[in-house]
Amino acid sequence: MIRLQIKTIEGVVIGEKPFGETSRILSILTKDLGVIGVISKGSKRLKSMLRSVSERFTYANFEISYKSDKLSTLISADIINPLINIKKDVEKTSYINFISELTSQVLKQSSNKIIYDSYIACLLKINEGYDPMVITNILELKYLDFLGVTPELNGCVVCGSKNVLTLSSNRGGFVCKNHHLDEYVVSDKTIRIIRMLKYVEISKISKVNISNVVKKEINDFIDEYYDRYTGLYLKSKDFLKNIVKIK
Repeated sequence: MIRLQIKTIEGVVIGEKPFGETSRILSILTKDLGVIGVISKGSKRLKSMLRSVSERFTYANFEISYKSDKLSTLISADIINPLINIKKDVEKTSYINFISELTSQVLKQSSNKIIYDSYIACLLKINEGYDPMVITNILELKYLDFLGVTPELNGCVVCGSKNVLTLSSNRGGFVCKNHHLDEYVVSDKTIRIIRMLKYVEISKISKVNISNVVKKEINDFIDEYYDRYTGLYLKSKDFLKNIVKIK
């Protein structure tokens, strides 16, 4: 006989799909259990108490009947933050789709609690109105540590010189003048800011003011770096690229 456990878990609904005529299966990215599957019985019914808490990007404390090797069952949920500004904005929603898919992949490589905390901080900052591209890029930079492919952002990848000229995804980070080949030369601000973004704590960010030129150079580097070194292919990233353009 299977012994049921009633657990209260903090998490975010990152996916949902129909189950039968009235229920849904939720994918919940949790603080302590990684990504788990939970059935929300009857949540497609208009009068269901579980209807509103069974939607994507519900950030809540979920009370569940937990099964470690099967679908758990949702009992109730207490909303932590409704993330209203994200849910009503297509661009913000697209960013959260991407970082949610990325986070679920990173959690397969590491169970470090910093991953979840950084993910939640990213959601909250984007919901507060901070530039979603910048915040997402910061998260992507942090996740590279857990994927085991950290770029060299302390000095030249060849000699370690602090007097760097540019940033190269092909070379794996900063490159100095003496070892520059034919790489595109980014602006001095890009070199300074990407180093800062690598170490900033997302939850403590109070101001973001970065030019479009610098944003594009940083975002292009990160996109190319992920493509070259992580082996991850995320459909949500392709969709995001189609709707977000930097002038």
